[in-house]
Amino acid sequence: MDLFESIRKSIVPVHKEGYPFVAAFFVASLILGWLFEPLFWVGFVLTLWCAYFFRDPERVTPQDDDLVISPADGRVSAIQMVAPPEELGLGSDPMLRISIFMNVFNCHVNRAPVRGRVINVAYREGSFLNAELDKASQENERNGIVIESTHGEIGVVQIAGLVARRIVCWTHTNEPLDAGERFGLIRFGSRLDVFLPAGAEPRVSLGQTAIAGETVIAEFGSSKGPVVSRRS
Repeated sequence: MDLFESIRKSIVPVHKEGYPFVAAFFVASLILGWLFEPLFWVGFVLTLWCAYFFRDPERVTPQDDDLVISPADGRVSAIQMVAPPEELGLGSDPMLRISIFMNVFNCHVNRAPVRGRVINVAYREGSFLNAELDKASQENERNGIVIESTHGEIGVVQIAGLVARRIVCWTHTNEPLDAGERFGLIRFGSRLDVFLPAGAEPRVSLGQTAIAGETVIAEFGSSKGPVVSRRS
C-alpha cells in the first residue's frame, strides 16, 4: 500500500487547460499509427510531452509580505531598472524589473508573486518575438496585472514568446490573490516580468533557475543590499 501511495504522490496532475491539447495529441497519434504504425510511437511521445508541459504541481509558498515570490518556473533573464508598460498605469519612472524566461520544458502555470488585491488587468496585442529579447517587453503580445500590496503597486506581465500563441489569465479586477496563488498560464514558451516599487532588493542572480510559488526573487525592507553570487 505504501508503494502505491508513493507512486500516486509522484504523479504530477495536468492542469485542465491542457486536457484538450493532450487529447488532440493522443487522437493524432492513433490516426498516424493507423496510417503507419511507427508514427504512433512518435505521436505518443509527443502526447507525453504535452501532458508534461501542462503539469501543475503543488508548491509550498513562503508566507511573508516582505518577500516577492517567483511567478514562473524558468531562468532569471534580466534584473534592471525599466519603465513599466504604459497600460499598467504605474507611471513612467523606472521600476525594478525581474524577468523569468520559460522554455518549452518549464511548467507554465503562473502564480502571484505577492499577496494583495488585483486593481488592473490589461491585455495588449503584439508580435511574437523571442521572449528573451529585451524589446519583447514592448513589442510582444502581453497581459499585465497590477496587484495592490502592502508595499505598493506591483506589476506582473505575461509575455508571449516565439512559439507561444495563447496567454491565459483567469483573475479579474478587485479579486484578492494570495502569494503563490495560480492566476494564469502561457502556452508553449514565454516570459514573465515583475515590476517592483522602491524598497525592493533582488534576491536572485542572472541565470539562476526560479521555481514558481517557491523561489524568493526580491525582498522589501531589508538592509542586506543586492544578492551576491558566483557560478561554480
